[in-house]
Amino acid sequence: MKETILITGANGSVAKNLSKLLQNDYEIRFLTRTKKNANEFEWNIEKKTIDVAALKNVSHIIHLAGANVAEKKWTDERKKEIFTSRIDSAKLILDTLKQNNFKIKSFISASASGIYGSFTSEKIFDESGPYGNDFLAEVVKAWEAAADDFKKGNIAERVVKVRTPIVLAEDEGALKKMSVPVKMGFGSPIGSGKQYMPWVHINDLSRMYKFAVESEIDGAYNVASPEHVNSKQFTKAIAKVLDKPMFMPNVPAFMLKLIFGELSVVLLEGSRISSEKLQKEGFKLEFPNLDSALRDLLLKKN
Repeated sequence: MKETILITGANGSVAKNLSKLLQNDYEIRFLTRTKKNANEFEWNIEKKTIDVAALKNVSHIIHLAGANVAEKKWTDERKKEIFTSRIDSAKLILDTLKQNNFKIKSFISASASGIYGSFTSEKIFDESGPYGNDFLAEVVKAWEAAADDFKKGNIAERVVKVRTPIVLAEDEGALKKMSVPVKMGFGSPIGSGKQYMPWVHINDLSRMYKFAVESEIDGAYNVASPEHVNSKQFTKAIAKVLDKPMFMPNVPAFMLKLIFGELSVVLLEGSRISSEKLQKEGFKLEFPNLDSALRDLLLKKN
């Protein structure tokens, strides 16, 4: 009999990619705001409601739900949404499991490399920290603490926190936003161009979640390419793959700050992260190299 995996954040690109990878070996369920298919179950974080049937006989929960950090300006209301969509959603799942005396084998939570802070440095960050104290770092720390509560409360045997950098995907996200102006001949680095842009191919991220389900790993793991590139190198790599010129000047930092406000720190700052801990557990990336990742994603339809 197949084990059952419950995935939150059903409409996100990672959840869609991951479900395709898992569907032959597991029974997949989704938590969603509006049920459309037989394997979907409704929940409402604000109202603290969840269809208990979603959690019955579940072996693993993969928690991907969370408002897109880079989608809108960080108003007070948006900051609250970024926080509650991650932390309150995890607490709702945990409380419901406790109330119904349900136990699971693993709780695997999305996390973010933002835990190390939004700034540019020459330090390469591993899972031991140190951690930042800005808005994103505080969100991620609370996010991971909410995940850890599943093990502390004896609800999950294992808790895995997947610290994720920029996810490269074909049809959405950072790569699409960066490649569009390059295709039009207007590609240019952002700010100084010296800020690092740790990244992972969406297929490798999905494989990491499957690895987390099937292995015995426990704790926090960075998942990122070992090839460290900055904003300027990243944009040049896109231009090279698309065979487009890149001669535009850098987009000034002050302009981005005017447009995006506090959110601009996500675009203007970045440090390197190490995924050596994950590699030592036996996980190997299929796309460790930026050129091969970009060619796979950008040239599929050409």
